[in-house]
Amino acid sequence: MDKADMPPDWQRAMLAIAEGDGDFLPLGDRHYAFFAEERPVLLVTFEDAAALREREDNLPEHFALAKARGWSLLTILAEGETWWRDQAVFRYFDRLADDGFLEDFDRVIFYGAGPAGYAAAAFSITAPGAELVLVAPRATLDPARAGWDERHRIARRINFRNRYGFAPDMTESAARVWLIHDPLHRPDAMHASLFHRTWVTPLHARYTAEGTEDTLREMRVLDRILEAAMDGKFSASFFAWLWRGRRSNGSYLRAILAAARLTGHRKREIMICRSVTSRLNAPRFARRLAELTGETG
Repeated sequence: MDKADMPPDWQRAMLAIAEGDGDFLPLGDRHYAFFAEERPVLLVTFEDAAALREREDNLPEHFALAKARGWSLLTILAEGETWWRDQAVFRYFDRLADDGFLEDFDRVIFYGAGPAGYAAAAFSITAPGAELVLVAPRATLDPARAGWDERHRIARRINFRNRYGFAPDMTESAARVWLIHDPLHRPDAMHASLFHRTWVTPLHARYTAEGTEDTLREMRVLDRILEAAMDGKFSASFFAWLWRGRRSNGSYLRAILAAARLTGHRKREIMICRSVTSRLNAPRFARRLAELTGETG
């Protein structure tokens, strides 16, 4: 093979897997599809190619979980903030639907967070009966429907009015949609309200703001959520049980303390600090408790 024709180093791990049971192919100039085949259950994810290149193994984030559990994995990689809104990606999912590829699996789970949550919802229509796990998903960036969301200024130029456009409508064939978000974080709460459908179950992760997915990772519950969904055992009560772990999560605890301080709830601050310091080694909370009460332990 001519050196000019050799694939970039970051693609080689995926190509090696694809040579066995799988596939790796470019979708136009800015997207790639990676498929690793295992048992007839499928996890579909959407990722930023730059994030994949930063990993030592150059593999999709959920590949190790899928491999360990014997799931097949389909990951659509994007170069830049494309929101996967590209005719080549549309044609790829059209082809999967036309060929009945997704129908060959006993169970299909679409997962995504933020913009990737938008893509997971938008393309799930090609897999009737799929279950969706969405973390703080965006519904659209169409100015007519979400002009209030100013977080993605570059992507606001993207056309969200043609095919696969309004993500909530694209979930109509889903068996169930689990939508995890912070209802106190206004932009995410407003997007979540656009997803209001009978088959959508909102799950609240308060005080996580822009970091909902990161908090779930820190708590080591994201994989458990996906495992439960794949096993058909995920539920609102199971999420509530997992979410109890926030009481030991630093990000969550700092957020509720900051909220209490911002609103001037001194008694709540004291209550939070005492609860945390009684259970955990938390110098920041101990110092704040001393400031509030004069207690030095």
